[in-house]
Amino acid sequence: MTNELLDVRAQNGLGFLYELRQSYTEAFKWYRLAAEKGYDEAQFALGALYVTGRGVKQSCTEALKWFRLATEKGNVRAQDSLGFLYEQGCGVRQSYTEAFKWYRLAAEKGNDNAQYSLGVLYANGQGVKQSDSEAFKWFRKSADQGNIYALQSIGLAYMDGKGVRQSYSKAKEYFGLACDKGDDLSCGWYAKLNKKGY
Repeated sequence: MTNELLDVRAQNGLGFLYELRQSYTEAFKWYRLAAEKGYDEAQFALGALYVTGRGVKQSCTEALKWFRLATEKGNVRAQDSLGFLYEQGCGVRQSYTEAFKWYRLAAEKGNDNAQYSLGVLYANGQGVKQSDSEAFKWFRKSADQGNIYALQSIGLAYMDGKGVRQSYSKAKEYFGLACDKGDDLSCGWYAKLNKKGY
């Protein structure tokens, strides 16, 4: 490992530690040093700070720039984030088709957020032909990794019979898993199904 790689990893690590301490201005400073040297994890982190406006003035255009640089190196979280920017029209012209493209890249590499987002696009027919079965497939992949929103979506799919055979007991099971992770809506659905004897 070269000294330069150690330096950028250390700079990125300092950025991460400052971010954990919610000292976002310092985090931004260290991430930027590593990002400007081409370190993709720092480029992703810098983009995330620009999206949220933590430690720096909020700018979707700057976020887009840094996420693109990170995706050129195959950074999966940056691919997911580009999908989000296109879905929201943040710094780019809103496009579900482009969002789908970026989410799919990240989802196929196992990113649970992208898998969930891909499921949403399939469920709503945004950027892709509507398909409850494809939505369920991607929600399931995400839920298998513990994604709280995907767990809730699987519960709803089982409750409504969308993309899968209706099963109130399965719905209750997934709502219970999401509830255990703190999702209040799922807790409510779990309680209602439990009261009905499922």
